[in-house]
Amino acid sequence: MRPHCRNHAFALVLSLVSSGALYGQSGERIVVDGSTGVTPLVAALAKAYQEQNPGASVEIGKGMGTKARIKALTEGKIDIAMASHGLNVEEITRQGMAVNEIAKVAVVFGVNASVSATGLADRQICDIYSQKLGNWSELGSPDLAIAPLTRPDTEVDTEVVRAKIGCLKDLRMPDTAAVMPKGGDMAKGLAATSGAIGMTTMTVVEQSGGRIRQVSLNGVAPSAENVRKGAYALTRDSFLVTKAPPSPTVAKFLEFIRSPAGEQVILTNGAVPAK
Repeated sequence: MRPHCRNHAFALVLSLVSSGALYGQSGERIVVDGSTGVTPLVAALAKAYQEQNPGASVEIGKGMGTKARIKALTEGKIDIAMASHGLNVEEITRQGMAVNEIAKVAVVFGVNASVSATGLADRQICDIYSQKLGNWSELGSPDLAIAPLTRPDTEVDTEVVRAKIGCLKDLRMPDTAAVMPKGGDMAKGLAATSGAIGMTTMTVVEQSGGRIRQVSLNGVAPSAENVRKGAYALTRDSFLVTKAPPSPTVAKFLEFIRSPAGEQVILTNGAVPAK
């Protein structure tokens, strides 16, 4: 993706998180809300869909918790609920809804562009978050204070890194690690804070226009190929939950996501299309 395109997509997502709305409200209208970790990818898909269907309107909210998003979908307040790990598919199906997996994306430790490190080992990640390391010079980079950022323990990105990096499993995050409540907050923090490091996704990295970079873990890069073949283990799934059957308008959007054009958007934004 060209830098100016990434900058445009990144600005779109940050604006989206702040305002809670995307695009106009004419023609075919779809209201989406739920996991803020899935928002950047769905925002990119919505933009491409609207370009292909000028009469369509996709509005994306500020984020909802697990119970709230399913309740909103059941009550017809939203048309699509964005979700990631932890779905009880059997229960959701019993309630007259359908779970549509759209992509798998790498969960990464992103760093601010000021950081020159390109790779870290598990132990180094843990030493950063346990305050044993406080300066990037201790990791072979130029003199720069490390600014650790984290997400709440109940959020998917944190759950993934704690589950896959053994020394992080029971580590208590220090008070010096700024907590970013939503995915968009982490994106802003990583892009704006010199020396920052925090858990995010490859979609956010791709949309940052170079302001955020990913680091390899234990020598393995979070590339689409490594995610696809399981070599890179830190991943999260992206789901869209809809009524069953979905409305014609929602079905049309899902059809676009599964089309070659939709799959290309997913790949361009650092994720791997679901098969």
